[in-house]
Amino acid sequence: MNEPSDLDPSHLRRDYRRGELLESDVARDPFVQFAKWFADAQAGGVVEPNMMVLATVDGAGSPSARAMLLKEVHDGAFVFYTNYGSRKAKELEANPRAAMVFFWGQLERQVRIEGRVQRNSREESEKYFHSRPRESQIGAWASRQSESIASRAELEKRDAEIEAKYAGQVVPLPDFWGGYRLIPSVIEFWQGRPGRLHDRVKYERQRDGSWQIRRLQP
Repeated sequence: MNEPSDLDPSHLRRDYRRGELLESDVARDPFVQFAKWFADAQAGGVVEPNMMVLATVDGAGSPSARAMLLKEVHDGAFVFYTNYGSRKAKELEANPRAAMVFFWGQLERQVRIEGRVQRNSREESEKYFHSRPRESQIGAWASRQSESIASRAELEKRDAEIEAKYAGQVVPLPDFWGGYRLIPSVIEFWQGRPGRLHDRVKYERQRDGSWQIRRLQP
């Protein structure tokens, strides 16, 4: 007899037929290709097309992953922001390499990115921080990200205290909050195809800075 918590999604199946991805059609620069696909995701009605899964590894080799938002693609890097005391930040300090995955289901597309990570400058982080809604700025101060807390009420109390502290003032950038830049060494574009014979095109950075393009088997 199955336990009430058993789950069997093996019968769920969908055939992908929306498009194709051929080496002859892709841009030579993966950032150009990413920009094209990102624009397609926006035009295709993908909800929060900048949502991605970020995977990190701690000093002992244990992985973790979480969904978060890409905030910029600039100067050869993918940029995101977080609390520098969070689990992801501590793992990046111990092992400054990470992977990102974007999945745009409506378009049957996925992009995988791997590379090294470094902190943004404080000036870059400050510029972005002050572009955020005020309540998000307050929230950055109120939350000690990834630490345990006794209750929701305690978090809301701290948020209200921070709001009162900076009432009528510009909210400053916390020392413990800022951006990271993932500088890719590998970017892979995946297009779903019928019969699970998906298209996979991989860009790999060479020592001279150029990109090698290869097709991978599905």
